[in-house]
Amino acid sequence: MNNIGKYRFVCTLTLSDILGQVIVWLGVIFAALASALSLMSKPIYSFGAVGLIVVTSLPFLLFTFVTTLFNHIDIVPLTEEEIQIKKSQVSGVRKTAAKA
Repeated sequence: MNNIGKYRFVCTLTLSDILGQVIVWLGVIFAALASALSLMSKPIYSFGAVGLIVVTSLPFLLFTFVTTLFNHIDIVPLTEEEIQIKKSQVSGVRKTAAKA
């Protein structure tokens, strides 16, 4: 369990990685608003259409965001130099607990 400290988690996600997903989500929102506008003669149908479109597309949006994020998390092993720097920055309480 002590070996977990010898790795660094690096997130390499950039805006360009999720920009396509944001544009698609904006398209879905505009489609929902357009359908609501076309059904405005009966407001209950327009609210239902917007709700249905948003609720059914939200799980797919969350799935794509989460998988994109997980694909951009790297686990990089620390070098000996970085491990020594990290050990020197550990507080006294943690050093005492580590010795015990």
